[in-house]
Amino acid sequence: MASSQIETVSTSADKAKLATAAVLVVVALAAFYLLTRQGAVVQWGALLVGLAAAVGVFASSESGRQLWAFGRDSWREVKKVVWPTRKEAIQMTAYVFAFVAIMSIFLWLTDKTLEWVFFDLILGWRK
Repeated sequence: MASSQIETVSTSADKAKLATAAVLVVVALAAFYLLTRQGAVVQWGALLVGLAAAVGVFASSESGRQLWAFGRDSWREVKKVVWPTRKEAIQMTAYVFAFVAIMSIFLWLTDKTLEWVFFDLILGWRK
């Protein structure tokens, strides 16, 4: 029997954290555009501080912890991949180019043959 994964319902505190993170992003963007007269340093500072606060609030939520765990597990899986050597990658690329060249010639010949059969032999049209 296959095991099924059960999704847990977010608590109201978790939903409040996500809403707060969204509000912080909007406030950071609004501050960036409203502080144009104070200069670029103040603008970018407000944006970065607001976004950092939003990321911090999101990271403290259950969704943030799940996303962090997913990223950590994904990185662990990427490290398990056996990547091809340079020679293998070049060989496979050459195979793909050769296959594309052969298929393009085949399709061109098929097209010209059908063109000749239909237009010259059957319909009698000459170019």
